[in-house]
Amino acid sequence: MSGAGGTSLQGALSALLAVAARADVPEDVARAEALSLAAALAESAPGAPADWASVTPGAGTQDFFNAAVRGRRWRGAPTAVLTDLVAQGSPEKIPYAEALAEVASAACSLGEPTMRVIGNASVAAAAQLQAVGARPVQATPTPATPAPATQAKSLEAKAVEEKPAEPERTVEELLAELDDLTGLEKVKREVHRQVAVLRVEKLRTEAGLKSPTITRHLVFVGNPGTGKTTVARLVSGIYKALGLLSKGQLIEVDRSELVAGYLGQTATKTAEVVASAAGGVLFIDEAYSLTAGDTGADQYGREAVDTLVKEMEDRRDDLVVIVAGYPEPMETFIAANPGLASRFRTTIGFEDYTDEELTDILTGLAEGADYELTEKALDQFKVILASTPRDRSFGNGRFARNMLEAAIGRHAWRLRDVTAPTTEQLRQILPEDLTDEDLSEPEQGETA
Repeated sequence: MSGAGGTSLQGALSALLAVAARADVPEDVARAEALSLAAALAESAPGAPADWASVTPGAGTQDFFNAAVRGRRWRGAPTAVLTDLVAQGSPEKIPYAEALAEVASAACSLGEPTMRVIGNASVAAAAQLQAVGARPVQATPTPATPAPATQAKSLEAKAVEEKPAEPERTVEELLAELDDLTGLEKVKREVHRQVAVLRVEKLRTEAGLKSPTITRHLVFVGNPGTGKTTVARLVSGIYKALGLLSKGQLIEVDRSELVAGYLGQTATKTAEVVASAAGGVLFIDEAYSLTAGDTGADQYGREAVDTLVKEMEDRRDDLVVIVAGYPEPMETFIAANPGLASRFRTTIGFEDYTDEELTDILTGLAEGADYELTEKALDQFKVILASTPRDRSFGNGRFARNMLEAAIGRHAWRLRDVTAPTTEQLRQILPEDLTDEDLSEPEQGETA
């Protein structure tokens, strides 16, 4: 029997599956993705596993936390299915994004929601809507407006400003979006260089001229939260616009999604993942985990790598693989297999963000979720940054996102007794909504 939280999630899930059916998305794929997103958002809520499991037949507490680990990557970015729908130019991309926003809203009713859950859900919903050119719209409050915490739960996702359908973006437009990203100057230069090389190679081939085979696969190295996934998503679009890929979707995975529980099954599992990325980019986070260990790769990791190398060769004309992780382990990973070393010849380094860049990132995330940080709140954030250690566990862009998620929760709590808050009150993040709580430690399993 579903509790109130389970009932809300079930309703949102049913609505999403209806959109998925119209978009020809397999039901099991859409269901698994939505449930993973909900688990990732409600992870800190007491009692959430039971409510979540009530709409997931046969699932238990461990399944909830496993799903949460898989779904964390979508707390601040569009889900894999939504990314694919955007790449295809599907007419269902906006309805699907709205349905994901409803799933995020429903996650707030799982168990006993914490302030963190409300913040997580607000940022996640905004990320899905922004990916399709839509954004949450806040209505001017009236005496009948629900309490602020309830408003934060609903995320105002039902009122959406939609842009008219646009043609597929050009290389120039995608490179302009890359250039607009905060920081990452060396990354931008290298991507521009790579695009120029691949464009000329394509033109020479079309002209019947001899041209050396240039590998399109990339290695991204850098600390957590330095924008690797964001750039990978843009690269997938750029390669499609260049005519090098047929679809341009980004499929993001880690070791757990490539390796199976038994020998022999890993090859099949890895091949299926690669097949889902055909026509686009396969992004493997923490790729070194496939070859890590005192004695090198375990049998499962070795099987996954061998299968990956074979699939890359078989699909070389319509697949790009980007592997990512910390600099030193990635060097060891590439050197562990001759097939990898011959295919990954371009490495792009992602530097840590400066304090100014992190402040810009926080401001941009807040604007995307329809919040505004006051000048004093920004000053408070700078004070927090100055006192935060920048060791290997520092989350960079994720640190800023975590700060905003926590601030949105505290903001809702601060307004809990305000019957009819003004639009300004609903939007403004104040210094007291930001604390010096240590948010630099990534959650277990979250290091991308």
